[in-house]
Formats: sequence, C-alpha cells, structure tokens
Amino acid sequence: MEPPRRFSKLPAYTFNRLRQLLRGRRPGLEPIDLSVGEPKHGFPEWAAETIHSHSAEFGRYPSKKGDAYLLEAISEWFLKRHGANLDPQSEIVVLNGSREGLFSACMALSPEDKLGRKPLVVIPNPFYQVYAAAAYAAGAEPIYANATEDNGFLPDYASLGSETLSSATVAYLCTPSNPEGAVASKEYLAELVRLAEKFDFCIFSDECYSELYRGRPPPSALAVAREIGADPERVIAFNSLSKRSNAPGLRSGFAAGGRNGIERIVQAREYGGAPIPSPIQKASALLWRDEAHVEASRILYREKYELADEILSGTNGYRSPEAGLFLWLKFEDGEQAALDLWTAYGLKVVPGEYFGRETGIPNPGAGRIRAAMVAESERMRAGLERIREYRTSGRM
Repeated sequence: MEPPRRFSKLPAYTFNRLRQLLRGRRPGLEPIDLSVGEPKHGFPEWAAETIHSHSAEFGRYPSKKGDAYLLEAISEWFLKRHGANLDPQSEIVVLNGSREGLFSACMALSPEDKLGRKPLVVIPNPFYQVYAAAAYAAGAEPIYANATEDNGFLPDYASLGSETLSSATVAYLCTPSNPEGAVASKEYLAELVRLAEKFDFCIFSDECYSELYRGRPPPSALAVAREIGADPERVIAFNSLSKRSNAPGLRSGFAAGGRNGIERIVQAREYGGAPIPSPIQKASALLWRDEAHVEASRILYREKYELADEILSGTNGYRSPEAGLFLWLKFEDGEQAALDLWTAYGLKVVPGEYFGRETGIPNPGAGRIRAAMVAESERMRAGLERIREYRTSGRM
C-alpha cells in the first residue's frame, strides 16, 4: 500500500534537521543548549501540590470541554488581561496545549472548498510547523506570507492580493512572533480583522508568548476584533500555560472565540482529542488566577533581554526583541553559524532557515539563527559571550 502523500510537502521537522546537522560533531566547549524554547524558570510548587492532592481523580474520565472552574478561571483571566468578556461555557474550550488546538481547529473550521476552489490557508513565514501540517490535513494548500525586517517581522497579508485572499479560509498569526519576537499592535490586528471580514476568512491567533514581554502587554486579536465590532466568529485565539507558567509538560491550554467556532472545535475533539486530566485542570485554574509567579518569571526574561543588549548591541545586525523567548540573529550563513557555534563553542542554536520556506524569493530565515533565552542567567551570559566572540572572530 502506498503511504499517504498529504504531508509529503512538509519540510523535515526542525529539530530532526538540527540533529542531522550536528550528528557526529563534538562540542568545542561545555555544551549550552539554546535550541529549544523550553522555559526553565521553575514550575510553582503549590501547583504541583494541587495535582498531588487531587491525584485520586486520575481514576476517572475528565470533561472533554473542560471543567467549569477552569473555564471560569480562563474567562476571568481574559477579562482582566484583555478587557473582553468570554462566556466560559460557550466561547472557550480547554486544550492539551495550544499546538493541539492550532491543528484541530483547522480540521474543524476550514471548509473543503471555497467558491468552488481548493481552500488556501495563509501562514507567516518563518512559521511554526503545525500550521502547515494542519493545512495539509484539512485538504488545503498553505500560502506563505514572508515576515522580514522590512515589514517589522509581521506578515503583510494584504500584499497577497485579492485572488489569493478570496480563496483563503484561515490565516494563522503568531504574536508575539516566533522566532522574531515582534508584537502585532492593535492597529495591525484591526487591519487584519478588517481584511478577514472583507475576504471572509478566519484568523487563528497563536498568542502563547503573550505574557513574555518587556514593555507594554501585547494585545489579543480576539479582544481587538470584539472592540471593533467584527463578526464574533472571525477570530479564534489560542494560549497556554507552557510559556506563561513555565509548564510546557503540563499540556494545558485553551482556544477562545465565537460560539459556533468553539462548538465545532469541541465536536472535532469529541472524536480525536484527549481531555486534560482533572488534577491538571485544577492546577491550571489556580495558575490562570495567579499573576505573581508570571511577573517573577517575566522579570527574569527582562534581565535576559538586557543581558543580550549589553553583550550583543553594536554587533552586526543585532535587534533587541520586543517579547517572547528568542533572539533572531543575523549571520552570513545561518546553518554554517549553527555548526560553528557547536563545534567551536559548544553552543546549540537553530539555523533560521529551518523555520522558513522558499516562496519565490529567498527563505526569510536564511542568514539567521534562533537562540532561545531559556538558560539560567550565568549560562545565558556565557552563551551570549560565545556568540559575540564568534561574531568578532572573523570566522562567520
């Protein structure tokens, strides 16, 4: 039997490519891993104690949509953080992390055709690979909108033109963006919502980095859509506790949007989604209601932003990120730089081209590396100093 071809156009997974690149290569110094965006600031002990104290509930099936107390906690958080009311029972669904929702929502909400043509799913480039996988799984064709220095690292969807946008069913957006750390303003989001209204597509706003920022809190596309009176079904927002609460292994997130869209996501999850265990839901509710641990972590990230500014400012093409976990650094050849940084300095980073695609113009990730600001302060300093040394060595 022939294997299915639906994912044949996907590039090799980012970290598989990195493993291939570094295979058989020994680190030149004690290794420092800045490749994976895995938060390491510590999971709150009181949340772990909550899971333990309710561990007997692992013995029953949990609610697929989410228990009422967690849905209410998310609704309260969204109102306090973004100023928009969400009905906890009809406009929110709990997810196994945002990745699961970003995939299943496309399956649930992107129709099989639009205006008699194959649907298109619009994706920022560079991109989180689940966006493209979801498009192919839904029977759509991904269309990439480059996010470059020239457009502030936020894709200009309007530039794709009327013919493309008329066939679009979904547009993904990540804000703050991965890997660039750019924040979409309220004005940018309002313009995108109006574009979606004009061409009748849905925006999937990936906001998982929304609580890691150094200045003004990033806005939510869902809140902006409601503020300007758009169709309530126009935006689905996704968020999770992974980055916000240093809990990537908890696999706890949510999707929020209009009643019809959420109902269809819930229906899809009834067949193919796994509910979050009740003890984890209880801990998740407490985490959404507590801001002290989030601010403590945010302070540590701000210190790392400042450390990067101190060490890398003035070096070729350095740009200080607005938000998120990552540095998006210029090099002549990102893949060669990643290889050199490992073999000469023991520093593991990811070539930027592994996050992007060729789209008729060069891959917008080419000539860059992504470095995750996840190490503790002293190791982060050491890693940044190795980057600076490499930059000034003349080897790049």
